[in-house]
Amino acid sequence: MRAAFRWWTLFLGACFCMSTDASAQPDGFNYDEAKVPAYTLPDPLVTAAGTKVTTAEQWKTRRAELLALFAEQMFGRTPSQTIPIRAEVLEESKDAMGGLAIRRQTRLHIGTDPHGPKLDLLIYLPAAAKGPVPIFLGPNFDGNQSINADPDIRLADCWLANNPDKGIAKNRATEKSRGIAASRWEVERILKRGYGTATFCYCDIDPDFDDGFKNGIHPLFYKPGQTKPEANEWGSIGAWAWGLSRALDYLETSPQIDAKRVILHGHSRLGKTALWAGANDERFAIVISNNSGEGGAAITRRRFGETLKRINTSFPHWFCGNYKQYNDREEAVPFDAHELIAIIAPRPVYVASAEEDRWADPRGEFLAAYHAGPVYRLLGKEPLSSDKMPAVNEPVQTTVGYHIRSGKHDVTPYDWDRYLDFAEKHFKQ
Repeated sequence: MRAAFRWWTLFLGACFCMSTDASAQPDGFNYDEAKVPAYTLPDPLVTAAGTKVTTAEQWKTRRAELLALFAEQMFGRTPSQTIPIRAEVLEESKDAMGGLAIRRQTRLHIGTDPHGPKLDLLIYLPAAAKGPVPIFLGPNFDGNQSINADPDIRLADCWLANNPDKGIAKNRATEKSRGIAASRWEVERILKRGYGTATFCYCDIDPDFDDGFKNGIHPLFYKPGQTKPEANEWGSIGAWAWGLSRALDYLETSPQIDAKRVILHGHSRLGKTALWAGANDERFAIVISNNSGEGGAAITRRRFGETLKRINTSFPHWFCGNYKQYNDREEAVPFDAHELIAIIAPRPVYVASAEEDRWADPRGEFLAAYHAGPVYRLLGKEPLSSDKMPAVNEPVQTTVGYHIRSGKHDVTPYDWDRYLDFAEKHFKQ
């Protein structure tokens, strides 16, 4: 009875946290820059043995060391075994959105159990394209039907966080949920700029509440007798990142898509996921992290807004078990967010903040992007040149892009215009 009560409490807690505006500023946390503790960031160009990294060849070894460290202590190790995946095209139209787009809906069956996990991938491509197009790939929160009011998008049939105002009831999508997140996706804007867009609901891979890792893909990888991940094995963010790589596997099979120019993006917890997926999978050409905050692009040692302990307590399933040993011990973490960004180098990366989103620590997000600079510079790329934050709505776009826009925790048309500009800048090069 006690275990059942605890599960239900965690379930309700996860639902509440997911439906609460993440830009809200909970009491009892620091939002005063003067109260940020003194801290020293670990040097991404110094190995665990104390050796200074001075060449691109040495960086390869250091990069592998950092990647293993983040896996062991934060996100958890991703299993190495291969799971069979079968693609099934469920629907395709060459005249979607009034002729603007080609739409394809594909189900990736994960594993051999017909009733097992699946990933429903929604793809839009510009119908006017004369050849393979670059594409934005990102996971969504509320099902594929939420990203656009297109009535032919299949309703998500995975678990979703209840939100009656959004048309999600009894943890399932309803017709009312069509297009509820359209402003965060700007599908028409993307298509008119000559890009495709692809998405899937992250809960297809692992529903976002703590049930002991029984309801997603994790059990497919358990060893005989295993019932949950070990302390150094992947949590939900690791699983969602794995799903992004499997979506990329499928995109690579389409002659209509330029798989060498896939732009990975994510917002909030899925911005954290995008950074981790981009760090692990070097096939992603550009990585975009939107308002990802603690556990994503924000410097953990600042203890500004959401803290390490808070995120591990509210969302105990996101990271691996080892990460909890650093609750209230941020200074003991052997890495920080600037090194997560640095692992993505030399590929372009974009970090975006919102002025009212203090919970995600905009200055901490900027500083992580800035302090990844020495690695980009070593690899012959142009990093952010100044440790002074740019003014609101004045983006800086080198190989590392950053902006802080007016407004709250969200993805807006302003953000999308910057991301499209960033992609064009680098793909034209």
